[in-house]
Amino acid sequence: MQEIEKLIYALFAENIHSQIDKIELLQASGSNRKYFRIFYQNKTLIGVYNDDRKENEAFIGFTKHFLHKGFNVPKIFGENLDQNVYLLEDLGDETLYSFLCKERQNADGFSSKLINIYKQTLDGLIDIQLRGSEGIDFSLCYPRSAFDRQSINWDLNYFKYYFLKLAKIPFNEQLLENDFNTLTDYLLEAKADYFLYRDFQSRNIMLKDDKVFFIDYQGGRRGALQYDVASLLYDGKADIPQDIREELLTHYINRLQAVCPQAAKNFKDYYYAFVFVRIMQAMGSYGFRGFYEKKTHFLQSIPYALNNLKWLLANVDLKIHIPELWQVFHQLIHSETLNKISQPKLTVKIYSFSFKNQQPIDNSGHGGGFVFDCRCLPNPGRYEAYQHKNGYDQEVIEFLETKSEITLYFEYVKSLVDLAVRNYIERGFLHLSISFGCTGGQHRSVYFANRLAQYIQKYYNVNVETIHLMQQQWIR
Repeated sequence: MQEIEKLIYALFAENIHSQIDKIELLQASGSNRKYFRIFYQNKTLIGVYNDDRKENEAFIGFTKHFLHKGFNVPKIFGENLDQNVYLLEDLGDETLYSFLCKERQNADGFSSKLINIYKQTLDGLIDIQLRGSEGIDFSLCYPRSAFDRQSINWDLNYFKYYFLKLAKIPFNEQLLENDFNTLTDYLLEAKADYFLYRDFQSRNIMLKDDKVFFIDYQGGRRGALQYDVASLLYDGKADIPQDIREELLTHYINRLQAVCPQAAKNFKDYYYAFVFVRIMQAMGSYGFRGFYEKKTHFLQSIPYALNNLKWLLANVDLKIHIPELWQVFHQLIHSETLNKISQPKLTVKIYSFSFKNQQPIDNSGHGGGFVFDCRCLPNPGRYEAYQHKNGYDQEVIEFLETKSEITLYFEYVKSLVDLAVRNYIERGFLHLSISFGCTGGQHRSVYFANRLAQYIQKYYNVNVETIHLMQQQWIR
């Protein structure tokens, strides 16, 4: 990480000619890109490191094109593609998704303010799809220049191997392949001479100064209009009510009709086929990240995808015959395994770490939680007898529990955590992060993380995960 920060510092010095006051690593997203917020002269920029050169070239190239068109995308303040780094305008932390979550807490249902922002977002999408495709260099597209047969096959197989297989949903492979081919042929009938954003969902829409901004379009390529609309309106955790979806779809088609009547004419003929393929692509991602990579917070999106499938199966009749895929969908919505996942519980992640290193990053996408500093407490590591032991060892536990400060500290911790856990369970929240830090991440922090995990498991019906970040350095 220090090497990456050096690259960011060098690029900043080359382009901004100012002194950096502070640099912070931002929480990780679903990608391998690393984002840093740079503070200087009461201003901020975002530094990005991504070791995928082709992806960087696509993002930078598309951004310059969109800026030239006057679209609301982040300005570029510097780039060094040989070193895989670039600097961007800081658009803040408010995504459409985070705003949606706050609005739902403060308003009764899907507020008119939220609906209007979605309409602004769709208006901006039309601009990107139509005007954005004019003069764009599609050779920058990565890994494919178009949402063609190969791209569709990748998405469908992603769904098959990373979701159906890992969720243990039985199917006839040949019959399913036949249906995939039928569905692909149908999708390819739609006109596809537009810019397809590819990952047009609420976390890739930023809200700043009462304007809607767009990010993460580096996967864009030539394609059909319907895919991006389906991506936004059937965005899993956004959980847009069906009547609002219909209102927003009508808004999009009416605006499209005003600027490109030919494109609006047959839009709905293929729309729901693209909804199905987008949901399958998303479920493949949930399976890969959740089942395969064991990032359990991705599994929490499955209930929303299943609810969308239930509505579609009951209300949509595609003009093609795909019986094996249809029965796979029915198996999904009736799967006992997936229905268990569909009843998510609060997950409490408890970390121990060393303050000599970086504090834990909450990958749930929600942020927040507690960080407790144990350095004010008696330190077993100062005594030779305990230096090669850790917070799991009985000798260390006995040392700590003879100290009155330890008991008092834990009582304070419990009172705060109890309040949070009860509130989170009541409100249906799914993630809470609790971290204990000490000097070496070996004795006190490990002890408290383990003790709190035992306490929570005893008194609450929640999932508890304990992660000791320094374990590789003290495990024997």
